[in-house]
Amino acid sequence: MKHTQYVAREPDAHGHIHYPDAEHAVWQTLIERQLKLLDGRACQEYLDGIEQLALPHERIPQLDEINRVLAATTGWQVARVPALIPFQTFFELLASKRFPVATFIRAPEELDYLQEPDIFHEIFGHCPLLTNPWFAEFTHTYGQLGLRANKEERVYLARLYWMTIEFGLVDTPAGRRIYGGGILSSPKETLYCLSDEPEHQAFDVVEAMRTPYRIDILQPVYFVLPQLRRLFDVAHEDIMAHVRNAMQLGLHQPKFPPKAA
Repeated sequence: MKHTQYVAREPDAHGHIHYPDAEHAVWQTLIERQLKLLDGRACQEYLDGIEQLALPHERIPQLDEINRVLAATTGWQVARVPALIPFQTFFELLASKRFPVATFIRAPEELDYLQEPDIFHEIFGHCPLLTNPWFAEFTHTYGQLGLRANKEERVYLARLYWMTIEFGLVDTPAGRRIYGGGILSSPKETLYCLSDEPEHQAFDVVEAMRTPYRIDILQPVYFVLPQLRRLFDVAHEDIMAHVRNAMQLGLHQPKFPPKAA
């Protein structure tokens, strides 16, 4: 497992997490900037979720505030975790309808980009769509499959997660929109992904699994769903058969340079 400089904050005896004012200020800067950028760029299901969660602007929300909304909509919860968790823990949580949230927020000097998933990425990027039954079903199924998969299969499943839940786009009656949490929580990727610069491919489960990615660059290719409900349909396909097919076909050549040593 990778290492990080960040340490998740622990709750007090009443389950309340105390963040310093400087960290609340980072949250406010991030959420206000992103909400402006996402108008006309985020899919409607995400915006509906934002409205339901009613996230505060001036402070980092407490996890029980998020849980009340998720429990009432799709039966999900968020679970406090350290800054980084192993694959096994990740799949166990998703399989039990608990979405991992690391209770730390990025430092001001890393405002625009952070490799580790912080509380802004997890709550602002992912939790709004966990109010949507199609997205929630796909995420739950993904966790159940990952729990049973072997090490090699998990690597292919990870690419599917990356190309959908993290960096997915979707076509809507209003135009092409964002639903991936990695984009929704990144100002730079929000603008870049819908520009003419990256490649857009029609979503295909096997092709997504065969596509290499790097976590430290803007993505060279994005997969586009015909509609968000496609995730629900995928959840009811034989995803592990797709994994075996992708493994047999092998990986595509990367569309990015190798990472410098």
